[in-house]
Amino acid sequence: MRRILGFSLILMLLGLSACALFPHRDPLNINVVGIEPLPSQGLEMRFAVKLRLQNPNETPIAYDGVALDLEVNGHTLATGVSDQAGSIPRFSEGLLSVPVSISAFSVLRQTLGLSQTQSLDNLPYVLKGKLAGGLFGTMRFVDRGTLDLPGSSATW
Repeated sequence: MRRILGFSLILMLLGLSACALFPHRDPLNINVVGIEPLPSQGLEMRFAVKLRLQNPNETPIAYDGVALDLEVNGHTLATGVSDQAGSIPRFSEGLLSVPVSISAFSVLRQTLGLSQTQSLDNLPYVLKGKLAGGLFGTMRFVDRGTLDLPGSSATW
């Protein structure tokens, strides 16, 4: 019984010390800096979303793929993936362009989700994504806010 207790204590100490091997990273600062139209097919719209990635860490961040989901007013509007690979040096920034698709059904769902009196100002959005970086290097990010369209007084 003592052997089992001693062995489990050693395993627990080894497990806790292994956590110290993984460095703590501050989250990336991600900002959407541009949206450009891309050629579309059928009932979908495609855009290139340009992201500015800022690395506030002491070590570079390597990535090998990116995925994005854009929710507007609580519903998914656009999704996109890219197999781009690269690295953001320590205390530096870089630009990343991710193609996203918006289906006609997503636009219809957004249109039906807005009431007759809701304006196009202050629509809540959530941009979720991840930079793939291997088993322990994947970094997830979330950006929340509201879409403010200046001078927009149209209602749906």
